[in-house]
Amino acid sequence: MRTPARPPLDGLKKRLDRSRAAGPRDGFLRETFVLPRVAARDKAKEWFERWPKQAYWTEIESWFERPNDVIEFTIRRLPAAD
Repeated sequence: MRTPARPPLDGLKKRLDRSRAAGPRDGFLRETFVLPRVAARDKAKEWFERWPKQAYWTEIESWFERPNDVIEFTIRRLPAAD
């Protein structure tokens, strides 16, 4: 018995690319870093000092531990404080 062919995903890929290019619609600015553990910790401290959590809702949105003690993380904040 033969396995059916996969459907073409070009249309879905184009819609995803357009959606991602538009960016998230929640108002947060995000930046992703891939750094050694010590540098990652320093970068996070720098963000929290520059954009305090209480005013900018700064937050580590996600993080992953990669091989060789490298951390990949995404940090977000509001563009301006009221």
